[in-house]
Amino acid sequence: MIEQDLLRRFLFEELGVRGEWVKLSSSWQAAKRHQRGSEIVQQQLGQALAAVVMLSATVKFKGSMILQAQGDGDIKTLVAQATDQRKIRGLVRGKENISAGPLEAMFGQGRLVLTIESESGAPYQGIVPLQGNNLAAVLQTYFEQSEQLKTRLWLFANATHAVGLLLQELPAQENYETDWEHIEILANTVTEQELFELDCEQLLYRLFNQEKVRLFDAEPVEFSCACSRTNIEKTLFAMGRAELEDILKERDIIEVNCEFCSEHYCFDKVDVENILSQKNSAANSDTRH
Repeated sequence: MIEQDLLRRFLFEELGVRGEWVKLSSSWQAAKRHQRGSEIVQQQLGQALAAVVMLSATVKFKGSMILQAQGDGDIKTLVAQATDQRKIRGLVRGKENISAGPLEAMFGQGRLVLTIESESGAPYQGIVPLQGNNLAAVLQTYFEQSEQLKTRLWLFANATHAVGLLLQELPAQENYETDWEHIEILANTVTEQELFELDCEQLLYRLFNQEKVRLFDAEPVEFSCACSRTNIEKTLFAMGRAELEDILKERDIIEVNCEFCSEHYCFDKVDVENILSQKNSAANSDTRH
């Protein structure tokens, strides 16, 4: 059985290095179905989704991790989100047709922001400039600068799959530099074709068959959007009566489209009055966007 829409974590038992592997298929198709752009633009989204699934698995939290790249170039915005339950969604905005190249050629001057939205605490945010040949290079820089952890990523996406491999040193390990150099040399032989075609166990054997590798159970990944009418009603309520009434004077109806899943919501004057009159229930709702 071919492995797809799965995340797998692994650990080198005698070395201070851990890793992750991800292959997205149906979840990748569902996520990009709602996004426009050329193959090059879509590839950036696929790489971001593969990356955020793996990054979300490197920390223990309940909530979601959001990867957001913004620039003043042909690609304006790229967002990928993964929850601790491995639910993903993403969006990309920019010109329809762009040329492949380093990130600065596609995004212009910009930055990458990683945000952890945890149910149990205030959001954590890390920022790094969008500089490098690809998203993997930017994320490696982020980990070395912000987390002081040596990290390597390989990220690829095509029409059918988005795939990724992550290696990271474990903190406070003896001989970690020697361990890391050894594993990095072996991993550098991996090819894009192997990541697309091989299952996780096959790939790890091909790269590290001389090492003791503990492979953890597969974790399913699926596309799922968190939008809902209730969430949008809370957003509309926060806008206030005056602004909502101004919109209704112009259009008679408020329309909202979810950029992640293309779901369409409509609110007329009666809907808006109900939202505004139900202040207490809206404020006390446990539903989160």
